[in-house]
Amino acid sequence: MYKTLSLLLFVGAIFLGCADKSNKPLKMFQSVKIDEATILQSGENRLSCCKCGMNLPMFFKTNHVAHEKGKIKQYCSIHCLEKDLKDGAKLDDIKVVDTKTLKFIPAKSAYYVVGSSKKATMSKVSKYAFANKNDAKEFAKKFGGKILSFKEALEVAKKDFQR
Repeated sequence: MYKTLSLLLFVGAIFLGCADKSNKPLKMFQSVKIDEATILQSGENRLSCCKCGMNLPMFFKTNHVAHEKGKIKQYCSIHCLEKDLKDGAKLDDIKVVDTKTLKFIPAKSAYYVVGSSKKATMSKVSKYAFANKNDAKEFAKKFGGKILSFKEALEVAKKDFQR
């Protein structure tokens, strides 16, 4: 019991440290300070991925949002978005965070850098989106990866569930 509680406190401290308001450097590339994250969904658990419950500011650079039946759903990653689609969700107006500007952009027009050296969210294969193709090229040149469309990146995300 004591070991379990200690482990939970340790993991919680790490998570809180990644999305705080201080000027300390963030530990994960995907993370932003909580006041830099745009949270579009509402409700008691609005800071958590609607599919897996992970902290949205902690994984903000891979966040996606979509509408379903007039409700906004926010995801930590394209992985969780794909999982929701696989489970039968009828989503529209899908948007993704532009890794450079931290603004939501239409996913269908985004350039995804897939397979870079930056850590992935909910997957072994990273997927970061950009509004501007030159920004995606610059990122891929620096960190590796291949530039794909939303549809192609979603196909890669589907493979996460085939393992």
